[in-house]
Amino acid sequence: MNEPNVPLPDRTEVPMRGADEPPGFFQKPRNVRSIVVGLFIACGLLLLPDFLGYKDHVHFAQESWWGFYGFYGFLGCVALVLAAKVLRLFVMRPEDYYDE
Repeated sequence: MNEPNVPLPDRTEVPMRGADEPPGFFQKPRNVRSIVVGLFIACGLLLLPDFLGYKDHVHFAQESWWGFYGFYGFLGCVALVLAAKVLRLFVMRPEDYYDE
């Protein structure tokens, strides 16, 4: 595939964008901070019904706990990440798998 005398470029030497190009939206710290603050505000607003005592159509006693759905969602995401780490052991291929 590769000619033996042609070196492959080092990934650290390949720039993501040109030196004369302005930084992207997510590369500006002000924009990233605004997004994080917005996410915190959104999470706080989603907990507002719990503070107001709004519990309509509760099927299980645990659903009436304060912040149950937030904690349940967080634990679900953690479980997915841990399951993916275990699954990676079974489906991972060597780095040069497609070069052979």
